[in-house]
Amino acid sequence: MKLSQPGILQAVPAIGRYAFFSIAAPAAAQPAALRQSLQQLVPLVDGQAVVAALGARLVAALGAAVPGLREFPALSGAGVEVPSTPAALCLWLRGNDPGDLVLLTRRLEKALAPAFHLDRVIEAFRHGQGPTGHGRDLTGYEDGTENPEGEAAEAAAFVQGQGAGLDGASFVAIQQWLHDLDAFEAMSTREQDNTIGRRRSDNEELEDAPESSHVKRTAQESFQPEAFVLRRSMPWAMHAPGGGKAGLVFVAFGCALDAFEAQMRRMAGLDDGIVDAMFRISRPLTGAYLWCPPMHAGQLDLRQLGL
Repeated sequence: MKLSQPGILQAVPAIGRYAFFSIAAPAAAQPAALRQSLQQLVPLVDGQAVVAALGARLVAALGAAVPGLREFPALSGAGVEVPSTPAALCLWLRGNDPGDLVLLTRRLEKALAPAFHLDRVIEAFRHGQGPTGHGRDLTGYEDGTENPEGEAAEAAAFVQGQGAGLDGASFVAIQQWLHDLDAFEAMSTREQDNTIGRRRSDNEELEDAPESSHVKRTAQESFQPEAFVLRRSMPWAMHAPGGGKAGLVFVAFGCALDAFEAQMRRMAGLDDGIVDAMFRISRPLTGAYLWCPPMHAGQLDLRQLGL
């Protein structure tokens, strides 16, 4: 029997919603209120249409502990800022119909009230299909090409060998990146390819790409130890008169947070002073680490939290 939330391994859906919650002020001193709201949430989380992830602040407020869970670190590099914006709870809603996700969000928000407050929602979507079957970023490049598959994906994404209530869990890093599409579109095709480290036309890796290319900065096998994660990122957009904003909700699942953090530090130039070229066309607005509990008998397994 699979212990993990199944939506983590599945391909990204046609549309998605990321709902971020904080602990409402009165509940912060009342763990019983938090427990009651989470118990009301459990029947609504199947791990597929809704993937649940809990932050370190929520776990601490419950008087519990999850080995390996910590807050996202704020990082500063050469002209680069990687912010930390912790969340108590994030629910990733997955589906095909925007109306269904709106109604599902209402159900989830009501189940969590009054102990939790819905702070923000990011609307996301799948864009296109790349040569290896993954969706594309709004720059047109395939996202997730280097994802491990099969047993390797499970080993990279899920906790194993730590016992009931922990096995099948996953840690996740979530960042909302804002793209400067005007800057990207002003580049030549060669500059664009060198920024990513792949040809957009056929997704082939460029052997002569600069060391600052995103592919070379994040080559998972180049770290010691190797830094494999399972990416499940989705583009996002907000339209407004005269313009708008768009980018990528970067999502990386792992059996621990170390692999993502190693990649992020190198991207910011903290290892060798070389900043990832992605920062020329995009920047992170948010950053949070969370823990995705395992499943048991078809429901979210919160025994590690004493529920």
